[in-house]
Amino acid sequence: MNVVPQRVLVARLLTVVGLACVALSSTSSQAAAPPERPNVVVIFIDDMGYADIGPFGATAYKTPNLDRMAAEGRKFTDFHSATAVCSASRAALLTGCYPERVSILGALRPDSQTGISDKERTFAELCQDHGYATAIFGKWHLGDRRRFLPLQHGFDEYYGLPYSNDMWPRGPRGEELPPESPKKKNNYPNLRLFDGDEVVDEDVTGEDQTHLTKDYTRRAVDFIDRHAKEPFFLYVPHSMVHVPLYVSPEFEGKSGAGLFGDTVMELDWSVGEILAALKRNGLDEKTLVVFTADNGPWLNYGDHAGSAGPLREGKGTMFEGGYRVPCVMRMPGTIPAGTECDEFCVTFDLLPTVAKLLGDEPSTERPIDGKDIWPLITGVDGAKTPHKEFYCYYGRELHAVRDGRWKLHLKHPYRTLDGKPGGKGGYPVEYKQTQTGVELYDLQNDVGETKNVAAEHPEIVARLTAAAERAREQFGDVLTQRETGSSVRPPGQGRRQARN
Repeated sequence: MNVVPQRVLVARLLTVVGLACVALSSTSSQAAAPPERPNVVVIFIDDMGYADIGPFGATAYKTPNLDRMAAEGRKFTDFHSATAVCSASRAALLTGCYPERVSILGALRPDSQTGISDKERTFAELCQDHGYATAIFGKWHLGDRRRFLPLQHGFDEYYGLPYSNDMWPRGPRGEELPPESPKKKNNYPNLRLFDGDEVVDEDVTGEDQTHLTKDYTRRAVDFIDRHAKEPFFLYVPHSMVHVPLYVSPEFEGKSGAGLFGDTVMELDWSVGEILAALKRNGLDEKTLVVFTADNGPWLNYGDHAGSAGPLREGKGTMFEGGYRVPCVMRMPGTIPAGTECDEFCVTFDLLPTVAKLLGDEPSTERPIDGKDIWPLITGVDGAKTPHKEFYCYYGRELHAVRDGRWKLHLKHPYRTLDGKPGGKGGYPVEYKQTQTGVELYDLQNDVGETKNVAAEHPEIVARLTAAAERAREQFGDVLTQRETGSSVRPPGQGRRQARN
């Protein structure tokens, strides 16, 4: 038997430890490699404010599953929807584009003549092209005519509402409305529920809405169970916490913080059910889970609305409270646990990030606006936002330009509560309509956009004003009498056409 001298053992041990340290330091300076063809789950909440969940400061109710998701994953504190309203923000998520590029603006009405174009390659189509099973359970809102529905745009399965849950001829609690009501005057039809391309409920009631969160969740869990042996893309755009708020009997009164708190707690339960299904199927380390929202809180609904926390304004404005949203991502073994990213990211970055993971080449004929943010997701040392400029559009109006810490508001109209409280019991108060001037904010030191520093930094105002002109050339700006731009593509309309 050969005896190895102690000094040799020590030398060998130090060598092993040294190599291990080198390996650890090298992996922190480059993006972690994901599993081949990772599963992707996107949980998209409607009208959720920046401070509406525990990891972002909510204290009036508990969100234990989201707390755990953040502890096991990564929190993004400067994450944004592409704009501050329903259809447009969903179009951005699913196409990787500014809504202005694909001409989905605002919130589409029932039976809209326009919707998502057949020529846009959606997130689901990207995944489908790489052999993924795909499904959406929840709110669609990219057109409710058959040619605009999810099954025609890359999804194998669909169950949910075709648009917002308040687009019905009823009041906040599902009550009948008098003929003079604005909703009656707008001729909203009955709210419908779809399964695939077929309407399975012609008249969704308030009672029906109490089951929506659970129904979406059960279908999501069933989808995971059925497709555990193949890659999948699962999109869960919940109808809540958009008003009117509804919650299942099991969660009614559970939060002690009113109906809004109950609704958030049920959404947190839904997150827990999805994470449990992934774990049960051995898919934890194979699945990227993203939790975020379409825009900020609808503040004039008061106790039925969320909170933007330290941010200014809410949904329907391009101040930070309108489009900076909570975001948590989780993928054990790939995303560093319990960490934060404070770099600027946008929902439309998710599509190109997954595309790059799949080795998919971007189209040169139909460019998109999102960027690969995998280094930010995986916590690479020194990784920075890939965005030089971000254009803050609301509809076809250019409201602001963001570049790093600086945000320049251009002259534009906006709505505000101007310090007064919102409504109660599901009934809103009126906003005050006002206008901003040319105002520069340093978001690094003033995330609440309270101090205009334009006079102190004329060179930054000039630089961002030039950037605004570049935005107008591409996407137009009706506030400066430019109806369209050189990069605008038409929405879907008329007969269905094959995608190039």
